[in-house]
Amino acid sequence: MSKETETQLPGHNAEKLVPIYQSFATLAERYDALLCDVWGVLHNGVAAYEGVVDALCQFRQEGGKVLLLSNAPRPGLRIPAHLEGFGVPRDAYDDVLTSGDATRTSIGGGRYGTRFWHLGPDRDRPTFEGLALEQVAEEEADFVLCTGLFDDETETADNYTELLARLKTRDVDLVCANPDIVVDRGEKQVFCGGAIAQAYTRIGGRSHYFGKPHAPIYEMAQEKLLTLCGHAVARERLLAVGDGLLTDIKGANDQGIDALFITGGIAVERCGPDADNPQPDLVSALSREAGVWPMAAMPRLRW
Repeated sequence: MSKETETQLPGHNAEKLVPIYQSFATLAERYDALLCDVWGVLHNGVAAYEGVVDALCQFRQEGGKVLLLSNAPRPGLRIPAHLEGFGVPRDAYDDVLTSGDATRTSIGGGRYGTRFWHLGPDRDRPTFEGLALEQVAEEEADFVLCTGLFDDETETADNYTELLARLKTRDVDLVCANPDIVVDRGEKQVFCGGAIAQAYTRIGGRSHYFGKPHAPIYEMAQEKLLTLCGHAVARERLLAVGDGLLTDIKGANDQGIDALFITGGIAVERCGPDADNPQPDLVSALSREAGVWPMAAMPRLRW
């Protein structure tokens, strides 16, 4: 973590406020590349946010690289078609890296065993398809691969209390392919795999996370940027953009990378009554509460 960021963290300067920007153009020249979150920054699970495609395209036109860094529990190759459906074209970014990619890399070598039970919807099967692993019943598994809830429209982690107790009795590892707790889907919030992994940890189970804020996905991101840029990108020229304080912003803080907090995502109701004008004191208090510190905040990513 940089000294500048360190002095801004809770306990160092309780009076400091997170600066609020309305235009990304005023910040863009400081950075060569973006690690940009997807859900909550580009779209809300239904449609792209106004202005975000233009902001990314403008940044790229000025020579910047955009690597989408998502906690989607599916391989990054599947994401472009998904984004097209929300109105985010392929020319708005350079490449995609997901927690699904990081998960495949980890479990593919048999680190947690070779027999697994999949906890999550069938749409996440690409996360493990083609690997030298055997999908088995719950009671036969060496580990559980959790990509999400079976039905995130109606369920919460509370629906899995008995299941998690059974897994804990067998001392089974749980591999979480999506560390997010909740995401917005239109006007409602739905729970993600991180909520189940969190509940398992609380009862003493072993949960292993792949994706933001954990280090492996950032190491993979640096490798991607090396290919995209033809050279390593200095950390001070790299900006993480996201709406998750405990994922996007914490991950950036831990890696010594500047972070831009998008307040119009999952934290919108805690940043003030006007979504387009987040209140600096509330944004700052929320950041301190989470134990993180963004270098700036914006309501939405707009040029």
